[in-house]
Amino acid sequence: MKIYFELNGVPQYPEIEPGESLLSLLRRLGMKSVKSGCETGDCGACTVLVDGRAVRSCITFAAQVRGKKVTTVEGLGSVDDPHPLQEAFLETGAVQCGFCTPGMILVAYELLSKNDNPTPEEVREAISGNLCRCTGYVKIVDAILLAAKWKREGRWR
Repeated sequence: MKIYFELNGVPQYPEIEPGESLLSLLRRLGMKSVKSGCETGDCGACTVLVDGRAVRSCITFAAQVRGKKVTTVEGLGSVDDPHPLQEAFLETGAVQCGFCTPGMILVAYELLSKNDNPTPEEVREAISGNLCRCTGYVKIVDAILLAAKWKREGRWR
């Protein structure tokens, strides 16, 4: 079956298989930031934004994004033009192995889209479904709070 959706602002018309996951589709479309971790929705490595909401792509059917806007980290920024959230993760040292980073950034993006002045507790709650085995979360929380500060200062897009 063929569906239409937007991926990082670009119209897509892929052929999908019955029961195909959004994770599988995005990987076929070349999105390398969307990681396959647990494939049960528990780790958050496959997190993407669907119409601005963070979802686990491993437990979302590809057919469910018909007519919607899907955003991956590739859609937020690039190496040459990083999003302030990506810059904040780098500046605070919140990136170690990098496996969880795309999902963390997208969950943070959803949080900061709703609340540009979160408390550390609100940040920890927002990222609680995304596992990181390297950083201990302290630098991730610091990065999100720094990005929130930058957003309040107008350094956001």
